[in-house]
Amino acid sequence: MLRIASERNGPTLVFLHEGLGSVAGWRGFPRALCDRLGTPGLVYSRRGYGRSTPLAESRATDYLHREAWDVLPALLERCGVRRPLLVGHSDGGSIALLYAARFDPLAIAIMVPHVFVEDVTIAGIVQARAAWNEGKLKDPLARVHDDPDGAFFGWNDGWLNPAFRQWNIEAELPKIRCPVLAIQGYDDQYGTMEQLDRIARAVPTATLLKLEQCGHAPQRDQPGAVIEAVCGLVEQLGIRRTTPRQ
Repeated sequence: MLRIASERNGPTLVFLHEGLGSVAGWRGFPRALCDRLGTPGLVYSRRGYGRSTPLAESRATDYLHREAWDVLPALLERCGVRRPLLVGHSDGGSIALLYAARFDPLAIAIMVPHVFVEDVTIAGIVQARAAWNEGKLKDPLARVHDDPDGAFFGWNDGWLNPAFRQWNIEAELPKIRCPVLAIQGYDDQYGTMEQLDRIARAVPTATLLKLEQCGHAPQRDQPGAVIEAVCGLVEQLGIRRTTPRQ
């Protein structure tokens, strides 16, 4: 877990990583965003990822719900964070949506979230399995995970479980009351704009940002656009920002 300090006491940004992510997998994005906003941040690896405790069992099809409704609230309470601004990527975006449906975050900024399972999502995960079998993924994942096999198969096996094709969180979306910023790239190999459009239809407080020349990691492909959009979300909340560091 990494805490990002701030020069002033503002809303805490809590970063929720993707299905193969970790603290290290975010690279410099959390620091850049927190420095720009002048706010503190909290970055953590979910169990089975990064330097956290390995998982002893496979992830069930409800693992995103459990992360949102059990694990994240307990973590925030332990860290003394009352109303976070959640920044979620992919799986982390889905966790942020589920959390916001039951709890009261200040706002959520989500990148390439999933609210239902698309054919393109499964196709991308099948391609990831082929890349793993060809030896292309283990070494890169070992640089950011103590247990690269567990991190990969916990994610890949879960999504390729036939039961996961029925996974859908759209029924939870109308319960969300906080502001939502949802970002998607047109070149995302794991999802289409239908994910964002369904969020917009169900959540009146949602603002969409659709990015050209952007794949499954907007924070890496279009970091400037993502940071500006999150700054706009903070301004929408009426929170004064400090002058960016030079």
